[in-house]
Amino acid sequence: MQGARAAAGQAWVIRLAYVLTALELTTLFMQFSVLPYLSRRLGLDSVGFGYLQTTFGVLQLLGGPMFGRFADKCGARAALSLSFLAASAFYLLLAAACVPALPGILLLFASRLPAVFMHSMPAAQMVVTDLTAPSERPEALGRLGLCFGVGVILGSLLGGTLSTAFGILCPTIVALVANLLGVVLSLTYIPSTTKEAQGPPPAGPEGSVFDVKAISRLLRLPGVLRVLLIKVVSSLPSGLFMIMFSIISMDFFQLEAAQTGYLMSFFGVLQMVVQGLVIGRLSRYFSEDALLRASVLVFTMVGLGMVLMSSVFHYCLLMPGLVFSLCTLNVVTDSMLTKSVSAADTGTMLGISASVQPLTRTVGPTLGGLLYRSFGVPVFGHVQLAVNALIFLILCRTPVSQNRDKAQ
Repeated sequence: MQGARAAAGQAWVIRLAYVLTALELTTLFMQFSVLPYLSRRLGLDSVGFGYLQTTFGVLQLLGGPMFGRFADKCGARAALSLSFLAASAFYLLLAAACVPALPGILLLFASRLPAVFMHSMPAAQMVVTDLTAPSERPEALGRLGLCFGVGVILGSLLGGTLSTAFGILCPTIVALVANLLGVVLSLTYIPSTTKEAQGPPPAGPEGSVFDVKAISRLLRLPGVLRVLLIKVVSSLPSGLFMIMFSIISMDFFQLEAAQTGYLMSFFGVLQMVVQGLVIGRLSRYFSEDALLRASVLVFTMVGLGMVLMSSVFHYCLLMPGLVFSLCTLNVVTDSMLTKSVSAADTGTMLGISASVQPLTRTVGPTLGGLLYRSFGVPVFGHVQLAVNALIFLILCRTPVSQNRDKAQ
């Protein structure tokens, strides 16, 4: 009877983690939809807007591993509460930047500072990882993709609708209230720790949240660095393309803003379907190594298609493969990484893994812009094809699990 109650309680916590993730991502995409217009209204040019985006990426890149270690040491409740408190400060400063009497540009850049602690997705991933068996982990982590899809679709829709109807200030106020609600829900219903579900954690090296040696120790564990490198290198070409997509959609595809929004909504729906329904079923029948090879192989084929792509219709045909590869790569590598460490270090490892996306956002605007201006859209397909074909050959020769078993 107690076991059934404990299982029901764990399922409730996991569902709440999904809801909190969807809430945070919805407000984040609301901000993405209004930020360009706010920046233009404040007189920020394209270079300044690039600096603003890079600042956000760098701060998240630096904060990811530290936040993960904080989650391991202080527990899920503290981690999620900190993330939502930071997001609340983020939107409060953003709202202040909308007030004409205040120094808008200064407050706009200051609003990026709390991004160091805005990591609700890794915190939710830690909760899911700690409360699920290893065999169920890919499916459970995949369901977080539904939250991302909800955030993309609902956030973009609400941000555009509210800003058009009530002005740019309205979405930021709504986002602030929503994140304060997230703080209350986290403090009230999330348990102080989720590590107990897998037994007491093994004794590990003590240290502060900012202990770089403790973080680097995880990178030296068997198979960890290799999986991280595969995740970074394989997804980088498509990440560069997605960062440049707003420009590509205008220059190459000749799309209007509304049409680009519809395309991004289609991307969000596909992501919800793939992560919420497809990956979970595939993980029951195929090993993680097989799924990893499949994602890299599909990346390779999508790269070939991008080389030949000449219209938005061609891109729509390629989008399901692109979404499948991105989602499968992220879910499988996160599952592999959490299985490579003890239960006491899952938060830190997921924080390290979550830094991959901010890394792409940091180098992407400069590198992607240089490639696009010099070689055009096909260069992203050439790079993706070459990089992932090489990774696929390496994975076929030495699978990740085989490499990890030999090291152990």
